[in-house]
Amino acid sequence: MVVIQNAVLVFENELMPDGVLLLENGRIAAVGREGTVPIPSGAETIDAGGLTVGPGFVDIHVHGGGGCRFDADPAGAAAFFLKNGETTVLPTFYTDLDREGYAAAADRVRAAMRTDAGRNIAGLYMEGPYMNPKYGAIADQNKWRGPIAEEDVRFLVERLSDLVRVWAIAPEREGILAFVKEAARENSAVVFSVAHSEAVPSQVSALKPYGLRLQTHCTNATGRPPTLRGTRSCGPDEACFLDDDIYAEVICDSLGVHVCPDMLRLIRKIKGVGKMILITDSTVTGGENPPAFRHIADLSFAENGDLYGSRLTLAAACRNLRKHIGASIPEVFCMASRNPARVIGLGDEIGTIAVGKRADLVFVDDDFGVRRVICGGEPI
Repeated sequence: MVVIQNAVLVFENELMPDGVLLLENGRIAAVGREGTVPIPSGAETIDAGGLTVGPGFVDIHVHGGGGCRFDADPAGAAAFFLKNGETTVLPTFYTDLDREGYAAAADRVRAAMRTDAGRNIAGLYMEGPYMNPKYGAIADQNKWRGPIAEEDVRFLVERLSDLVRVWAIAPEREGILAFVKEAARENSAVVFSVAHSEAVPSQVSALKPYGLRLQTHCTNATGRPPTLRGTRSCGPDEACFLDDDIYAEVICDSLGVHVCPDMLRLIRKIKGVGKMILITDSTVTGGENPPAFRHIADLSFAENGDLYGSRLTLAAACRNLRKHIGASIPEVFCMASRNPARVIGLGDEIGTIAVGKRADLVFVDDDFGVRRVICGGEPI
């Protein structure tokens, strides 16, 4: 049994100074202010020292970090993010892998999930393969430009469905409905996300009955159908804005390159705190930052010069969001923990501090520096 004292606890709408948490068997057994929670004799005590203690970060869209790609070294990547407070991650595969590459990488993820290093892996986020090849980085390496083949669909669904929590797709692709139906039939809990797309709102809403309720990195790698000069059509970003059920992912780097501060404010105004999700989209690439961005450590570029995800952690993204739009501490924890847990169906287990939930906790200072991490009740 573990007791955490002298903490500023983060809840969905408030902070609790002088907070106390009692952890037992990897769960939160009790929570309250100092003096209201009975402390069992012999319990191990952790003095939080006045640090802010919130639910562990949930990163649902992350390709790699710490020099490790999730498709090649999932245990190494997972351990890096766990040390940075990400107690739940969804390894993300991209369109540079062919179907055999997907299957082999998924086997490595399954093996990593059986180890302590991979304890924070909760499944896969498939960024593809059936997105619009016009959009996204390293388009020349996209191995899925051709028609959607029934044989490939069967292979992907049979080999990956037990792991996949999110399939990112372009609703406008010919044949996408057959894929969506097959994937949803195999796993009724799977979430579909509109991604790398120029779909109009009607194409997006047509897939909602099958589980589409997310937009991959809102305002990044998106387009719109052509229209008359001087007019503007609606694409996937606007489809997300119009639909109250769809969550919007955002990448929040230090300069606001992926999403500028004004756009972040607009997304929050339209979607509200309850439907925004912070992601890292962190990648490991061989490219160097262009001269104009050489001093920016949290941007990632491909060898061909394309902006290619980030080098963020969610703690850094929280810090950036507070700087860019003045979000409160409870708000950023909602976007980095509660909302992503909810969208992938784990909201009853993780994402907030509440009795009975898994004891996944992150201790941060005033600048969102990660000072301590607890995963499943165990200090990291």
